[in-house]
Amino acid sequence: MAESIETLWKSLQTARGLTLIAGPCVVENEKLCLQVANALVRACKKLGITYIFKASYDKANRTSSRSFRGPGLAAGLKVLARVRAEFDVPVLTDVHTESQVDAAAEVVDILQIPAFLCRQTDLIAAAVRTGKIVNLKKGQFLSPVEMGQVVKKAMEAGGSKLLLTERGTTFGYNNLVADMRSIPILRGFGFPVIFDATHSVQLPGGGGDKSSGQREFAPVLARCAVVAGANGIFIETHPNPDKALSDGPNMIPLAEMPRLLAGLVRIQEAACQSTDESE
Repeated sequence: MAESIETLWKSLQTARGLTLIAGPCVVENEKLCLQVANALVRACKKLGITYIFKASYDKANRTSSRSFRGPGLAAGLKVLARVRAEFDVPVLTDVHTESQVDAAAEVVDILQIPAFLCRQTDLIAAAVRTGKIVNLKKGQFLSPVEMGQVVKKAMEAGGSKLLLTERGTTFGYNNLVADMRSIPILRGFGFPVIFDATHSVQLPGGGGDKSSGQREFAPVLARCAVVAGANGIFIETHPNPDKALSDGPNMIPLAEMPRLLAGLVRIQEAACQSTDESE
């Protein structure tokens, strides 16, 4: 079985070593999830990266009601359980309502509060009460400083194992902007910070009845975030993003991931060495 929550949490808190949260945007089918997990487990093991598989059983905030949302709670969690068991890897998924929290916590290691829901007090409280690690994604409508109130809510509910994820800020007219000042500001709240490279290049609603994206810039932002001090990187990836059922335009092709990850590891090592030399 995957490592215990306490062991995983300890590894996420380390100042050295990169964490990767990655997988397809949504559970399209079991075969896809197993293929992506297999490739990333191999790449991360070779590079010494802490890997967490990510996929959503339901995309509740799609632009259009006609868009593919996923297989749903029960079927999606079954696939995530298979990934966790087969590859002995921690798993993360979103929860959208308090009623989903306990079922998801039975299967996954990290519960994610989606960016659009980061101010939902009852949802945050329900997630932290499970004892699982909770990833709080910064809302596109919030400044990094305002995330302090979200962290406070989680801590008041008993949360002590929290991740904070930057995923860009609404710039208007179907665009986002990623401000790297956010990384040290969020780290100031005392928890590990993850940078969501692929959602930060999303163009919300930019495709009319769906979101668009600029995946070519995701590696650039990921590199910048590592230099800025992010503890980990969040990336959505797919063997063929142009045929993905959700967020394809901003996902990175699976075949490109090993090279990208190798570069991120080298950058983090250089950044850590520079920090050591300046102390």
